[in-house]
Amino acid sequence: MQTPIAHSVVQEILEKNGIQSVAHATIRQIAKVVRDIERATGEQFIKMEMGTPGLPASQIGIQAEIEALHKGVASIYPSIEGIGELKIEMARFVKSFLNVDISPASCLPTVGSMQGGFAAFLTACRRDASRPKMLFIDPGFPVQKQQMHILGLPYEQFDVYEFRGEKLRVKLEEYCITGEFSTLIYSSPNNPSWICFTQEELKIIGDIANKYDLIVIEDLAYFAMDFRENYGVPNQAPYQPTVAHYTDNYMLLISASKVFSYAGQRIAMLAVSNKLAQRTFPDLTRYFASAEFGKALIYGALYALSSGTAHSVQYAFAALLKAANDGTYNFVDDIKIYGERARRMKEIFTRNGFIIVYDTDIDRPVADGFYFTIAYPGMSGSELLGELLHYGISAITLDITGSTRSDGLRACTSQITDSQINLLDERLKLFYTNHTK
Repeated sequence: MQTPIAHSVVQEILEKNGIQSVAHATIRQIAKVVRDIERATGEQFIKMEMGTPGLPASQIGIQAEIEALHKGVASIYPSIEGIGELKIEMARFVKSFLNVDISPASCLPTVGSMQGGFAAFLTACRRDASRPKMLFIDPGFPVQKQQMHILGLPYEQFDVYEFRGEKLRVKLEEYCITGEFSTLIYSSPNNPSWICFTQEELKIIGDIANKYDLIVIEDLAYFAMDFRENYGVPNQAPYQPTVAHYTDNYMLLISASKVFSYAGQRIAMLAVSNKLAQRTFPDLTRYFASAEFGKALIYGALYALSSGTAHSVQYAFAALLKAANDGTYNFVDDIKIYGERARRMKEIFTRNGFIIVYDTDIDRPVADGFYFTIAYPGMSGSELLGELLHYGISAITLDITGSTRSDGLRACTSQITDSQINLLDERLKLFYTNHTK
């Protein structure tokens, strides 16, 4: 069977990297395998395994950060709570694009949403000693479960694929009625499936949070990237959908990495509802100096993790948010290219025998955006990924995301150039020919 990359080369490099099965290989492991194969063969890969932003960072942020450095902020420790102008713009952003009122005091800068999530987990899941469990509405970002393992905190999970709409309420009740859970988490738009919860589903999640006093951690890493709607105009409907309209028990993770292509500087926002920030939980004093949730989060968790977010990048984030809030910078227009790439890539995959795994949001096709999911009839996800590596195409299996669709892969659009779209077409035509003989 003719393939761009010899089977022996792929097998040797997988063994060299200690990977017995690609089904459970992490994103970073697959990325390392791809680099090794490229070095060994000189062949260019179609890299779909890693969600790395593929667009230049906004000059608004870069210029603001340079100016801050010239003013000497590099020699000064930043406040853990965040610089004042950033906190104001974060609160404005939540109001401008989610239509949610929140005080600047409840908006915190974090070293990317990875740190924001970690701090949220270790605070929210320790507020009640009798119910430390987290519930993951999957599929989801694999590293978040790794963080729970590191923290020694228990969790359970379920794939939402079969539980959309009112079925979601029944499924959530099944878990929450046990009284074991303090917290639940999901992303919307979702990594990896790119499904987006409807207002009905967000209300269901809010209702459950109110009924069982759960903290909802809403991961908005792909803020406003459901391009079926225009969420890019400040203070004007439609707004980015959020559970914050249906409960006061929320924490929002809003990252600059994808939306502003500012991933390298590691900056994000952790927005905590005003009421949750002011609530007291006596069990928090087992780990923190204060029983007040907001103070435990800031002066306990965030202080211990990094003693604040890098000073100069806070000025960059403040400038980016201010421009978006003022309506002088339409960040959504800058990132719509991901949706166009997804549309073109999906067409190539489906034309060559593949299917889209998570294909609908209840009653309409899933959006085109940063990720999509694929499968090939008759192959498991592990088999498919193993085969695609021989064609110079990488992805990750849905197995590591909490998905029950073991036949599927997650594909990311961010690193694909226009010239690679044609290369993808050529390689998938060969794949299809070789697998339909």
